Amino acid sequence: MNTATTTLTLNEGYFAKRNAFDWVFAVLMVVGGLYAYANYHQAMDVYEKGILLLAMPSVVALGWFWRPLRALTLLVALFALLGIVSYQGQLARAESVFWLKYLLSSQSAILWMSVLFFMSTVFYWIGMFGKQQSATMELIGSRLAWVAVAMALIGTLVRWYESYLLGPDIGHIPVSNLYEVFVLFCWMTALFYLYFEQQYATRSMGAFVMLVVSAAVGFLLWYTVVREAHEIQPLVPALKSWWMKLHVPANFVGYGTFALAAMVAFAYLIKSQAQETRWHKLAPLWIFGIILCFVPLAFRQSSAVAGGSYWLGYFIIATLIVGGILLGRRRIAERLPALEVLDDVMYKSIAVGFAFFTIATVLGALWAAEAWGGYWSWDPKETWALIVWLNYAAWLHMRLMKGLRGTVASWWALAGLGVTTFAFIGVNMFLSGLHSYGTL
Repeated sequence: MNTATTTLTLNEGYFAKRNAFDWVFAVLMVVGGLYAYANYHQAMDVYEKGILLLAMPSVVALGWFWRPLRALTLLVALFALLGIVSYQGQLARAESVFWLKYLLSSQSAILWMSVLFFMSTVFYWIGMFGKQQSATMELIGSRLAWVAVAMALIGTLVRWYESYLLGPDIGHIPVSNLYEVFVLFCWMTALFYLYFEQQYATRSMGAFVMLVVSAAVGFLLWYTVVREAHEIQPLVPALKSWWMKLHVPANFVGYGTFALAAMVAFAYLIKSQAQETRWHKLAPLWIFGIILCFVPLAFRQSSAVAGGSYWLGYFIIATLIVGGILLGRRRIAERLPALEVLDDVMYKSIAVGFAFFTIATVLGALWAAEAWGGYWSWDPKETWALIVWLNYAAWLHMRLMKGLRGTVASWWALAGLGVTTFAFIGVNMFLSGLHSYGTL
């Protein structure tokens, strides 16, 4: 009797917390999902219909869990729908309709995303070093990050529709190539950071996290110019599967949160060694900075890619940023939250990323069995995915079983970023295999 009463009280408490906007949001999500089903079910197989129907309560639950998602979801849906309706079934209208050409076509929206993420990073860093109005600058950086996430989602949804305008056999969810997944990485990493920003009531971590987002945007812009990657291409046969709609997003939740954890770990190391005056004691940070700065030169020297002057400029900017962080570490340490907060964010990011990366790995194995007849083939991409998984499994084991904390945990998380980056991009650059459709 007591158990039943307690359960009833908990359930009533959960729904009692819902305000009018929560219920309006829920109704709109269900109506929108049913509208999409009614109009586009003929283009879906039974699995895709199931995904759509499950997405409705999932989005409602997420909006109730973290309320800023309600406004974000509604605004993205509104402007994406405006962009889709504006096409009137003709892709050529992207060049003649003002708001399509300059705002809501997929390429325009993604370019806005890129600019806004750069601006967000700048404002976060102005807030970091500014002596007055620091909080205001960080607030502007945060708001710009929110708008950038919105533009990324709008661009993704409109691009999805644009692919079907090219032909029913060409249409696909835009998570199929490096261009599309870099957009996915940018907004996912930023959105997870914005959640932690609100939960811990501190914006100073954004200066570090937005650096990795801006680095991804830099790669995206280079890839767009050099490879014209923004052009929508038909799917290769191996990607014509509903598994892609589950495997790729789950994978990039992992990539995004691992990158977030690494940048928070970098912030932890800067704060923990802020008072160190002996430069030889800072050698590990200098070494990390040198490695970080020379990463762009790998692209410049690779015979497989072009745009050497672009990456030289990228290298110079990276050098100035890393040098500025090391020189200004005392001021930065004052603005950063407590070491315990940074450590907790790092842990939670890796925990979430590991859970989703595990799901993605299992889904990838099932997809491989369907596409290639075997769950595992030791393809380079699969092998490096396993290395990433083992790395973070070991990190979490040491954290939970041995109490891993602080400096060692931070350096390990930073090393994990290197492993993850190679699995994400390096394999595509230097190795070949069954995943060769993702090469640069």
